[in-house]
Amino acid sequence: MSTEQYQLEIIEKLSEIPATQWNALLTQDASPFLKHEFLSTLEETHCVGGNTGWQVAHLGLYRQSELIGAMPLYLKQHSYGEFVFDWSWAQAYQQQGMQYYPKALCAIPFSPVQGSRILCLPSEDFPQVQTKLITGLKALVLENNLSSAHILFPRGLEASALADQGFMLRDSVQFHWHNQGFESFEHFLSALTMKRRKNIRREREQVAKEGISFKHIPGNEAKDEDWEFFYRCYENTYLEHQSSPYLNAAFFKLLASRIPENLHLIIAYRNQIPIAASLLVVDGVSSKVYGRYWGAVEYVPCLHFETAYYQAIEYCIDYKIQTFEGGAQGEHKMARGFLPTTIQSAHFIVDPQFSKAVQHFLNREHQGIGAYVDELAEHSPLKSSKVQP
Repeated sequence: MSTEQYQLEIIEKLSEIPATQWNALLTQDASPFLKHEFLSTLEETHCVGGNTGWQVAHLGLYRQSELIGAMPLYLKQHSYGEFVFDWSWAQAYQQQGMQYYPKALCAIPFSPVQGSRILCLPSEDFPQVQTKLITGLKALVLENNLSSAHILFPRGLEASALADQGFMLRDSVQFHWHNQGFESFEHFLSALTMKRRKNIRREREQVAKEGISFKHIPGNEAKDEDWEFFYRCYENTYLEHQSSPYLNAAFFKLLASRIPENLHLIIAYRNQIPIAASLLVVDGVSSKVYGRYWGAVEYVPCLHFETAYYQAIEYCIDYKIQTFEGGAQGEHKMARGFLPTTIQSAHFIVDPQFSKAVQHFLNREHQGIGAYVDELAEHSPLKSSKVQP
């Protein structure tokens, strides 16, 4: 790929790129989080950019004036909203008299979801585009005196390519629910150990005794008042933990107008009064559902598990969705039928001594996570390993 024919450019506003042009880079099974509609909505509602510490700097690869490849990229002034924790790295870096921030981050903001991080027109040679974008990212880091570049939750083949280019791989554990061809929630329960089955039934009965009912609202049927109530719940979850929400009400409303087919609301009612809500992001093509957004305006024991997990599992069973990703962390999800899944992130540190120290740390961490996953497997909620995916 000659430098004369191809150019790398920084895209500071996704709104400057037509949605059709960006979305043409996505494979058919790309998640909704990679869509122009999702990423540009983050920018237009000021969830990223400005003084958020997320400076938009998407890396675009052009041939003449045609966009043929890209990476969703941000310059970060902190490490919030990433779900891969490098605060200790930043502290150690600064103790050596060096600046860790800003750093380059290729990721979906506030969303710990695995997916393509190197986008390419289907008609192009993907390995060539991939190499050009990875080497371009490294050059961007060096030319701008940045400390590092981090690519969060890429697909497996992309992670291997990044490792070949000098990136260090780091393991993370998430908990995913897998549909084993279940015909009903009871069928799903039958696959669990007696202890887990009894626990889930007890939790569901506890919510039912409170007289709580649920309404499922597809994104294209949700009204403004539904989104306003959902946001009250979502915001309250952060306030209860003495923090501020990453996403604002304008984001959810604008996103609902742009990709309603990818959204599904679940609202809990007591005496016809809404008291809790959760939001699913639905990827029908890949047969996946993502659940991270939930909240309540009234505390009811086990309502979180019912609204955020069990109602979502029922939805997946009804619509034959294969995978439900419940977000980062949370061993408690195993008791609700979720299984541990190891995914990776990739890290490029400029300073050679610090890079060596991080590699030693990652080697030890990798062994620890391997042992942790093995231990979790001994406490599988499933009756038999034969039904695992």
